[in-house]
Amino acid sequence: MNIRRYTSAALIGTALFTLVLPVGPALADAPVKERGETAEAAAFEQDRASILAMAGDYKVRFDMQEATPWREGYEPLERKISGGHESVRVIEDTGTRIVLQHLLVVGTGQDAFVIKHWRQDWEYEPERILTYHGPNRWVWSDVPEPMRRGRWSQTVYQVDDSPRYAGLGQWETTNGIRRWRSNWTQRPLARRDAVRDPVYDLYTAINRHQLTPDGWIHWQDNTKMDLVEGKSQPVVQEYVLNTYARFDGYDTAAADRYWAATSDYWAAVRAQWARIADANSGIAIEEEAQTGTVISAELLQMGDAILAGELDQAEAIARARDLITSHTSPT
Repeated sequence: MNIRRYTSAALIGTALFTLVLPVGPALADAPVKERGETAEAAAFEQDRASILAMAGDYKVRFDMQEATPWREGYEPLERKISGGHESVRVIEDTGTRIVLQHLLVVGTGQDAFVIKHWRQDWEYEPERILTYHGPNRWVWSDVPEPMRRGRWSQTVYQVDDSPRYAGLGQWETTNGIRRWRSNWTQRPLARRDAVRDPVYDLYTAINRHQLTPDGWIHWQDNTKMDLVEGKSQPVVQEYVLNTYARFDGYDTAAADRYWAATSDYWAAVRAQWARIADANSGIAIEEEAQTGTVISAELLQMGDAILAGELDQAEAIARARDLITSHTSPT
C-alpha cells in the first residue's frame, strides 16, 4: 500500500474535521528521515496499533504538581491527585484518522452516571491544524510537507467538542518503550487553574503518550505563562502524569449505554464545530472559568436529556447548531 496516496485521498474527505494547535515550534524538530515504502507501511501500521491500544476501560489517576517557579516570589501550588473510572471508545477510524472518545463513569449500580469527557483525534500527516492563539481563539495554520511527513497530529477537544490543544509528533520506540511526543503547543487554562484567578494566562507544553504493560500514560510538561507588557513570561513549571490502568470493575456498560443513546447527537455537534472552523477560518468563542465555553453546560445537559428520554434528538441537534453558530465569530 502506498501510504502517501492513501493519506492524500483520506485528507480530502476529513479536512473539515481536523482541529489542532500551534505548529510553529514544530519546525525546531528535524523532518522525519525518508523510509522505503515497505518500512513506511510497517511504521504506519505500528502507529495505528499504538493509538488504538489506548481504547478500553480504565482506572485513572491524575497527578498534577507545580514544581519549579520561574518567577521570583511565586509559591508553587500543593500537589493535587485525583482519579476515577474512564472508558475510552473508538468512534471513528478511517485509516489515517482515529477518534477516541473518553467517558467518565461515576457511581455504581443504578446510581452510575456518565460524564462525557475529553476527546482525542489522531491524524496522519495533516495538511493544516487549528492553532490556539487565545484568548478564546483558534486559527488554521498550514503544516509544511517536510514537517508532517511520518508524523501524527493529536488534537484534544473539550467536553462540548470545542477545541482545546493539539500537537504534532512522531511515534517512536526508545529503550523498548513505545512513545509519541508532541512539539511545543499552546493551550488555554485548565478549569483547575482558571477558577483560581491565577497570575498566568496560558500554558506552553509538551505532551507524551506512552504505552505500558497494563494501559498507557499521558505525561504533560507544562510551562505556565503570564503576559507582561505584551510578552509572555514563564511563571512556574507543572508536571502532570495521567495514568490509565486497565480495569473493568465498574459499570462499563453505563458508558456504552450513554454513547449508544447520544452518539448521533454528538456527531452533529462535532460536524457543526467543523463547519464553523472552516467557514470562519478558525473558531472564536468566549470561555468561562467554571465550564469552558459559555455553551458547554447546555450542550452537555441536552445529551443527558436525550439519554433520559426527555428531549427529542432532532430538537437537540437543531438547538446545538444554533448555539454554536450564535456564540462563535470570525477569527
